[in-house]
Amino acid sequence: MIPRYTLPEMDRIWSDEHRLEIWLKIELAVLEAFVQLGRIPPETYEHIRKRAAVTIDEVQKREEITRHDIIAFVESVAQRVGPYGRYIHLGLTSSDILDTATAVQLKESCELLQSALNDLLKVLKQRALKHQHDLCAGRTHGVHAEPMTFGLKFLLWYDEFRRHRRRLMDALPRIAVGKISGAVGVYAHIDPEVERLACE
Repeated sequence: MIPRYTLPEMDRIWSDEHRLEIWLKIELAVLEAFVQLGRIPPETYEHIRKRAAVTIDEVQKREEITRHDIIAFVESVAQRVGPYGRYIHLGLTSSDILDTATAVQLKESCELLQSALNDLLKVLKQRALKHQHDLCAGRTHGVHAEPMTFGLKFLLWYDEFRRHRRRLMDALPRIAVGKISGAVGVYAHIDPEVERLACE
């Protein structure tokens, strides 16, 4: 969204910097899964975890050369961890990182919206109670109709937004799904257990 129209918190979730942070977390989660499955030693993971970092400027400079966002990212991280850089992105494909990161961003967005909806519901309920006896004209076909209360209008909005919140909460588990399955998604070079562990 255009920054002036978005919440600062939502803008941060979809920022380039945050996206790179998520990419790095995914790469580290995969390496942690490798440790749990005995594919790499714990000391190797600890070395990588302590040194792995990335900056947007560094990745953008590399991307001018590589013409590929994930390659630029992987090269940037690998350079910082030295010879252990060979484990970064091992068995993965770009979509593993991109799709999983998008799922994380969507999950974070839903959680932010849920919090905002909870606040809105409190206000609507308070207003419904405050104005439960305040008369106003009902509307039908764009003209005045039978009298009603302003509180009832707020109560109807409250009920509607409870349904909106429920739909958002129902969507969250469908959205929050990662994918760590390697080239063309066939698990040829990555154990499905890595996906399960990393996504947890």
